[in-house]
Amino acid sequence: MSIVLTELPANPFSFEVLSLASKQKTNAKKVEVLRTYQDPSLKSLLIWNFDESVISLLPEGIVPYSSVGQQNVRSGNLSDNIQRSVSVMDDIGTNSIGSQDQGRTSIRKEFKRFYNFIKGGNDGLSNIRRETMFINILQGLHPLDAEIVCLIKDKQLESKYKISKDIVSEAYPDIQWGNRS
Repeated sequence: MSIVLTELPANPFSFEVLSLASKQKTNAKKVEVLRTYQDPSLKSLLIWNFDESVISLLPEGIVPYSSVGQQNVRSGNLSDNIQRSVSVMDDIGTNSIGSQDQGRTSIRKEFKRFYNFIKGGNDGLSNIRRETMFINILQGLHPLDAEIVCLIKDKQLESKYKISKDIVSEAYPDIQWGNRS
């Protein structure tokens, strides 16, 4: 018997895949969603979050920076601004941020630069440069994708999405856990 799932658009955002998987009632359905929308960028996120040998070189916790333009419009730090945007989308029941959707990049396009943020990836990079690159990526992402990147840097994806390492391992048996850093 085939599992019938809500269909996502072609090349869905990571937050769309993780949200759909998280909403499934059974682990088997969660696995099916992850398999159906399998992508190297999604696997990269899940490995960064669940593989204990992947060590983030970014400071834990909130991302304190916001651009001058953001400071004029809103107060707080980048983490607060991302969370504020996510809350507004939740309140109005949509994943769209209106005209601000235009010109946004996606994790699908940016994940190849994630090696800069983990131990063993680009250890010669200065902390200031690394954090600046990270902030620049976050500012270009859709707020729900930016939120995911902030969660995975601290290995906190499960705090928002009901997806475990066991589910990921079942969905992607080709992932070899450990010995990454």
